[in-house]
Amino acid sequence: MNETVDIFVGTDRSQLLSVAVLEHSIQRHASMPVCVTPLIDLDLPEPKDIRQGSRTNFSFARFAIPAIKGYQGRAIYVDADMLVFRDIADLWQLPLDGVTISIQEEVPDALVRHAKAGAPAQRKKQCSVMLIDCARAHWDVDAIVAGLDGQYTYEQLLGDMCILPEEEVCYGVPFAWNSLEHYDASTCLIHYTDMATQPWVSTDNRNSLPWMLEVRLMLAKGALSWANLRREVDLGYFRPSLITELEEMPHVAGWNADAARRYAAADKAAGFVKHAEVYRRKKARAEQVRRYEAELAQNPPAARAA
Repeated sequence: MNETVDIFVGTDRSQLLSVAVLEHSIQRHASMPVCVTPLIDLDLPEPKDIRQGSRTNFSFARFAIPAIKGYQGRAIYVDADMLVFRDIADLWQLPLDGVTISIQEEVPDALVRHAKAGAPAQRKKQCSVMLIDCARAHWDVDAIVAGLDGQYTYEQLLGDMCILPEEEVCYGVPFAWNSLEHYDASTCLIHYTDMATQPWVSTDNRNSLPWMLEVRLMLAKGALSWANLRREVDLGYFRPSLITELEEMPHVAGWNADAARRYAAADKAAGFVKHAEVYRRKKARAEQVRRYEAELAQNPPAARAA
């Protein structure tokens, strides 16, 4: 029996169509059987300290993967906002050499700083593409989240993978397999990591063409229907101008700034708000943190213990 590449995707309802596009790009380049599983609707815990709580509905989902796999074999974790251009077997077969996970190598110096609107001042290596040895990753998601109540911070957990000693982490995933807002002939996987400019919500991503071409291919093959695409637009998950852009495909011969402005104006007129649910959640969370910190200031833990 052929080995299956098990891929788990961090996502929520608003990104399920993006997952479908990602899966289509993976499957059509794959030389091995592939199983793609969206990590959605999992019953995930939250820490008591809401300052360390999840930033998305799937922040802690990756830590449930080894248990889902029965603590056997390998798994790949990826985010939903990606597109693949090469055989996923190349990523799957990277050596682990006795470590628990392999994550992104250092970001190339030339690509660390970004001036693009909506981008951070500096790119940092990420765990958004992760190769996991599930037999070594004895992760209990409840215990890991409980550790956020004093043992480590959210940033240390998700950014530094502090639950693992350094010798259990390999920095072996090439940048080409997690190209942060970068696309060239060597790119194996592009990560549309800047939420404000992801092609399905923004008209101003200069690397949007590969994603548009993938969607067009899905429509042509019947892997995606125009009706399903319009439903995601009607739900507010995708921008209204996406339908027109997919029909016109203005950037095939080079970036068309006039078309991009026209689409942006149409989205504004339609009242479209990028990632509306995500930002509602972010605003609500900020208010919860404010109240939590105000309560701590009035009644600090030391005073309660006394």
